Amino acid sequence: MIDPRDLEHCTAAIRHGSRSFHAAARLLPRRVRDPALALYAFCRLADDAVDENREKAAAVLGLHERLDLAYAGRPRNAPADRAFAAIIEGFDMPRALPDALLEGLAWDAEARRYATLPDLRAYSARVASAVGAMMCVLMRVRDRDALARACDLGVAMQLTNIARDVGEDAREARIYLPLDWLAEAGMTPEAFLDHPDPTPETRRIVRRLLHEADALYHRSEAGVAALPLSVRPGIFAARFIYAGIGGRVRAGGYDSMTRRARTNGAQKLGWLMLAMLRAGGTAVLPRSPVIYAKALPETEFLVRAAARDAPRAQDWSDTLCEALARLKAQDMERRAGLSRDAGRVRKTA
Repeated sequence: MIDPRDLEHCTAAIRHGSRSFHAAARLLPRRVRDPALALYAFCRLADDAVDENREKAAAVLGLHERLDLAYAGRPRNAPADRAFAAIIEGFDMPRALPDALLEGLAWDAEARRYATLPDLRAYSARVASAVGAMMCVLMRVRDRDALARACDLGVAMQLTNIARDVGEDAREARIYLPLDWLAEAGMTPEAFLDHPDPTPETRRIVRRLLHEADALYHRSEAGVAALPLSVRPGIFAARFIYAGIGGRVRAGGYDSMTRRARTNGAQKLGWLMLAMLRAGGTAVLPRSPVIYAKALPETEFLVRAAARDAPRAQDWSDTLCEALARLKAQDMERRAGLSRDAGRVRKTA
């Protein structure tokens, strides 16, 4: 389904750009691992295209065009695009899922801030749970309860990433912490960005964020038992490796302002072994009733889009269209400014 040369390129990109997922993917059967590596490579490409580009609006609009081409069966002539187009065709990937990811990247391009934890979960649903729902599609799992738990795992992972990168984000003038939490701690966003120090107040905020992530990690475990037995070790591995990052933040006294938590190869190996043990236990233990917990309100739209009984018609998101329209206007204004500047230079010359 995926050209071996394209798959080799995608695998190399993940090996160097997303080591945690690459480690977890080792425990997936090849029939899932190969398309999963291609999926993550495309998602990584999309994230880097926005994160590392000064012209973020143009980058998001370009990604939207690339998605259009991939869904039309005419992908851009690049390994990750061709591989993703093969996934679309082979797995009937609902367009609403990568569109959700694109919307989250559009929010990044707008430098959006999040007033409350539910607002932050809505962002996490788009940039992380959408990928979890796409992983379920690759595993041929379209059960709503399993999808809801996969989305829990995605939000937990993203909250962990945010807790780890508080200082790094602040130095780039980015802030993802709930603004009402900062207000409760007596800080304004601007004051925090000016001095992102590991004070008792900021440490408590990081601890609170990891507590929210932990609750979702535990909820997500009930969904692993609903997956095919062969994929359970890989998904448990992802759960333990990402939660382990939060553990390193705790070990550092919740200081993610002056240091960035890192895990090593020995720790990852330990989590891989734990994942295999836990996966074996799910084969004999009864199913947890937590599997039937309602989806988070912020991820319900992903569950609906990926469910086996979801309509396969094009599912355009009004909020995505609005975000793209704002970015289009922003990009046009930028281009007009460049044109005016160039005109002034020519007149001066």
